[in-house]
Amino acid sequence: MEKLNISIRPQYLDDFIGQEEIKRQLKVFISAAKMKGKPLDHTILSGPPGLGKTTLATVIANEMNSNIKITSAPVLEKKGDVIGLLTSLKDNDILFIDEIHRLSPTLEEILYSAMEDFKVDVILGGGSGRKGRSAKAIRLDLAKFTLIGATTRAGMLSSPLLSRFGIILNLDFYDEESLSKIILRTAKINHISITLEGALEIAKHSKGTPRVANKLLSRIYDYAVIHNKNTIDEEVAKEALKFLSINQHGIDTLTLKYLKSLINQFNGGPVGLNTISFAISEDKKTIEEVIEPYLLKIGFIKRTAKGRVALKPAFEFLNLHDNT
Repeated sequence: MEKLNISIRPQYLDDFIGQEEIKRQLKVFISAAKMKGKPLDHTILSGPPGLGKTTLATVIANEMNSNIKITSAPVLEKKGDVIGLLTSLKDNDILFIDEIHRLSPTLEEILYSAMEDFKVDVILGGGSGRKGRSAKAIRLDLAKFTLIGATTRAGMLSSPLLSRFGIILNLDFYDEESLSKIILRTAKINHISITLEGALEIAKHSKGTPRVANKLLSRIYDYAVIHNKNTIDEEVAKEALKFLSINQHGIDTLTLKYLKSLINQFNGGPVGLNTISFAISEDKKTIEEVIEPYLLKIGFIKRTAKGRVALKPAFEFLNLHDNT
C-alpha cells in the first residue's frame, strides 16, 4: 500500500500552521536581523516531541536565506565532532542541534566561546591525549553563525549554556483547528479525499501534536482503502479510530497502560518514575518525553517531589473507559 508523503514540510513562516505567537515574534526577530545585516541571535526551541521544532528551524533558515546543517547531540561524542562542525560553517549559516540538552559538559564548553565570540580553541600536537610540551593551543576565528538548539527537556539545559541564547521559544500543543488544517494540508498533498468533519475528528484524537495527527491520517487512510471508503468523513474517522484503539483525548494503548498502572496498581500515586517505568516495562525517557507531557497538559496527572499523581479527570476517564 502506498505510503503517505508527510515529509513535505512548510518552507516559510506563512506556510507554517499554528504557533501563532512564536511566528509573530520570529517575524520581528528575523526582519531586525536582516535590517542590521547580522545573523539571527542564537535560538532555543523547546517543547514535547512532534511539535515541529526541526521544521521550524528549517523555516527560519529559509527566511534568513541561510544554509542549515542539522545534527543531534547524541551523535556528537568528541570535541573534534563539534569543532569540525563549527569550522565548516560560513557566515550566516545555521547550525541546528536536536536534543541539545544531551550534550556533555565538555562539549558545551566548546560552544561558549563559539556562541559569544565566534572563536574556538584547538589544541595541536601533544599526542593522542593532546598534552605535553609539544601541545599548542590556538584560537580559530569562526564564521558569524546562528546556533538553534531543540530540546524536549529545557530544564536539563545548564545555566551557562542557556544564558548564551538570545531567543528562547517554547512550542505548545496545537489546538484542534490548527491540527485539522495540518491534516487537510497533508491529505491534499497526498490526494486523499477527506471532509472537514473527518479532519476535525482526527484532530480531536491527535494529542495536540502534528506528528501524531499525520500518523493517524496515514493509518485511517489504510483503513479507508481496505474498506472501500472513497472519502474520510466523520463516520469513517470514528470507525477507524475505534479499530486503532485510540480513545477519547487521543489516549493510545501505551498511555492507557501508564494510567491503569498509576491508578489501579499504585492507587493514583504518588509513585516514582523508576517504579512506574519498571511496572509498565517502558523506558523512562519515553515516559517523560512522550507519555506524560500531554497528560500534564490535559490535567490528568501532576508531578510532585514524591512522584507522579493521578488527578480526578484521569480517574473519571479510566472508570468511563473500563465501563465501555
